Amino acid sequence: MDFNDTPEEAAFRAEARAFLEKHLELKSGARPRPGSGATALQRAKDWQKTKAENKFAQITWPKEWGGRGGTSMQAVIWGQEESKFDAPTGPFAIGLGMCIPTVIAFGSDEHKSRYVEKALMGEEIWCQLFSEPSAGSDVAGLKTRAVKDGDDWVINGQKVWTSGAHYSDYGILLVRTDPKVPKHKGLTMFIVNMKQAGVEVRPIHQASGGREFNEVYFTDVRIPDKDRLGDVGAGWKVALVTLMNERLAVGGSPGPDWGEIMDYARDHGSLSDQAFREKLADWYVAAQGYKLTKFRTQTALSRGQTPGPENSIGKIITANHLQDICNSAIEMQDHYGIINEQDRMPGDAIFQQSFMWAPGLRIAGGTDEILKNIIAERVLGLPQDVRVDKDLPFDQMKSG
Repeated sequence: MDFNDTPEEAAFRAEARAFLEKHLELKSGARPRPGSGATALQRAKDWQKTKAENKFAQITWPKEWGGRGGTSMQAVIWGQEESKFDAPTGPFAIGLGMCIPTVIAFGSDEHKSRYVEKALMGEEIWCQLFSEPSAGSDVAGLKTRAVKDGDDWVINGQKVWTSGAHYSDYGILLVRTDPKVPKHKGLTMFIVNMKQAGVEVRPIHQASGGREFNEVYFTDVRIPDKDRLGDVGAGWKVALVTLMNERLAVGGSPGPDWGEIMDYARDHGSLSDQAFREKLADWYVAAQGYKLTKFRTQTALSRGQTPGPENSIGKIITANHLQDICNSAIEMQDHYGIINEQDRMPGDAIFQQSFMWAPGLRIAGGTDEILKNIIAERVLGLPQDVRVDKDLPFDQMKSG
């Protein structure tokens, strides 16, 4: 297999690199995800607009939607190059990576003309409203209800762990429209205005000190039927498109890897520790294995194919190793490891900050257990888990 760029890909990489060098600074090291304060949010909007105006935002989107009309490999190359720079992309990852592709796939022409360009230009931010207190990884078990009232649907319920809801303008909302059928068959997807009456967003104060996630409450929220995505009762089909994009989007983990902890251990004098060297070897081997797995995805993209459930492999590896690497680095620092101040700790306290949100990465986009089931059933072809509630009407399912 030839991992080198073709002449056309090399030319695009050079073009992308020159553009990035003109507008951004190189990263000084691995960093946690950017904050969502007003200044950081405006910087992200400005960068998104700059990319869109120069056709570097959403490389594969058609030109009529504001994209470049480029290839999937060009999108991969852009992602590789942009990741080397201090690019504030966080607020738009969910909207452009998951929500807007769902709108494009299932929305009307009116939806596409109204929402796509504004999202691409950074004028509007989107969030994904799936998880609930009683339905985390089991998305189909959600209880938020939508009841038809004339040309509108009236929504009541609660969502939780909604990333970026506190600064989002719109969201895609999965609700239950028919409790009399099995749980996967009674769902419907809508576009919701996050600023309208009845929508209440409550940020969750995390152990890391951040407030990236939110609870969202819906009280008699009215959504017109024209803002429905897909058919009534076909929400699970729509959600699968979003979830596949989500698991591809969160496959990697922005944080310290084996290289950063090896550099720190060298300075700290821990490379002579045989137990640590064995762990370092394990991290390196796993990282190389994941790298080759990503090459499979790139090969599929280069052939015009759609990557499948094998993308779940990446998140299991990177999320667990990020937590393990950060924990090992903090242990090296002994009692100083509890200090989480950037100006006092090595690497701007990257190990401490990443350690605090690494467990969340093992939940976002599907828990380890869910992803292992996907790999077992859809990649390895093993028998499915027994699902006793598969054909049971939702309102007859036991809860509590």
